[in-house]
Amino acid sequence: MTRRDFIEKSGNSYLAMMALGFFPEAPAKTFDLARNEKPNGKKVIILGAGLAGLASAYELGKLGYDCVVLEARERVGGRIWTIRKGTTETELGGEKQICQFDEGYYLNAGAARIPHHHHLTVQYCRELKIPVEIFGNLNEAGFQYSESNRGALANKRVRAREIHADMRGYLTELVAKAIDQQALDLEMSKEDVDRYVAWLREEGDLDINKKYKGSERHGYEVAPGAGMRGGTIAKPYALKDIVESGLTHPAFANVGEYTFNQQPVLLQPVGGMDMIPKAFEKVVGDKVKRSCEIQEIRKTNPGVRIVYLDKKTGQKHEVKGDYCICALPLPILKGIPSDLSGDVQRVADFVPYMETCKIGMQFKRRFWEEDDQIFGGITKTNMDITQIFYPAHGMLGPKGVLKGMYNFHGLAKKVGELSIADRQKLAFEQGSRIHPQYKDEFENAFSLAWHKIPYSKGGWGIYSDAARQRLYATMTKNDDDIYFAGEHASNLPAWMAGAFESARYAVELLHKRVSAG
Repeated sequence: MTRRDFIEKSGNSYLAMMALGFFPEAPAKTFDLARNEKPNGKKVIILGAGLAGLASAYELGKLGYDCVVLEARERVGGRIWTIRKGTTETELGGEKQICQFDEGYYLNAGAARIPHHHHLTVQYCRELKIPVEIFGNLNEAGFQYSESNRGALANKRVRAREIHADMRGYLTELVAKAIDQQALDLEMSKEDVDRYVAWLREEGDLDINKKYKGSERHGYEVAPGAGMRGGTIAKPYALKDIVESGLTHPAFANVGEYTFNQQPVLLQPVGGMDMIPKAFEKVVGDKVKRSCEIQEIRKTNPGVRIVYLDKKTGQKHEVKGDYCICALPLPILKGIPSDLSGDVQRVADFVPYMETCKIGMQFKRRFWEEDDQIFGGITKTNMDITQIFYPAHGMLGPKGVLKGMYNFHGLAKKVGELSIADRQKLAFEQGSRIHPQYKDEFENAFSLAWHKIPYSKGGWGIYSDAARQRLYATMTKNDDDIYFAGEHASNLPAWMAGAFESARYAVELLHKRVSAG
């Protein structure tokens, strides 16, 4: 049996591939472009002070370029946005909202986690001296809740570990039975088959007869303790009840354990995700001009001319440069009059952005820790709120802000159309079915629909396979003197690493061109 055969039979799992050495250790190096020739005063105009724009300015500054970053907002970071006390936002067509969280509490409204193998993101944290801590992405103590009109487990909260343990047990039992009946085409020796069956027994906690009859992995009815209390293992849920109640719906899949970009361990900056753009701001802040809304992007062949509106004065201005790095989200770019090529305009027109909603909810006490022993991680449901994220910081503290909703696509569009008060009501009512403590402990909330946030208009770019083949290459090339950066200009959409990787890619292309004369 070849390594490739094994991986295919293992579902192409990341763990299997890593164990077999298919993934080398990720490098962690500073960006070290050759400086054989000086930029000779070349000026680069960077559009957008999100991570891609900030990283572009940071790296170009190291190389001696004259940079200016034009940002429409009053803050830097773009979709790296941490909601804190006093944060103010008015959605497109919506009402003004002011965050009432207590001082020191926050919600990461955009990016919230750093995979350990996103080496460039980790490197920037190291390089800019941003302290990080563990982000609790997986937590078997979290709940699953299926709203359903049938099944013994419907409309009941059950621990993730209970469902995962039982489903893993039933699955491995089925495979073991199939092997006994020679129903699987296994191109392995008898000795290797025996080893595989032994692994199945261990993986599913099967008994000597390869039957799943329950496991301590599911949990205890009576926990073991001192004296004669040895503990009583809880009975497993019947496979029929799990399936019938809807707990095998894709919404409950344990993708975090297997998805490459959500593999443990994940990290987060201490104090909020905005610590990352703030660290860049300390280095390149003098290059950033805020409240500058881009009005036109023009080519002067050679060079570029950018027209922007100073939102504070209401006056229009223009700035000229030798090159431009455009790090604007595509929904914003497509609304700006420009001389961009037809290829670039097609990408902006035909690559949609994710509709997604979140809500941060502050509670008087951390009941999820005190009552339910949940420290970080996620609860999943098929209700409109989709997910509840528990904060992996401030544990054992007096209060906490949890993410009471994180949904996508049509659900997010529907929820995003609700008023701020109705969104809060929805999150409160549905969350209360899982955590009845909401009713006594809730204090205040702040919600957002990314597709209605000015200067973003979406969570992240979504390429279908066909669209990536047809359109993506345009983002990897310059359009005369204009280059592109942002998560949509990478193969890591939705991740900070995509913004960083694209920024370095654009800087390298530009610098090589300048160095070549």
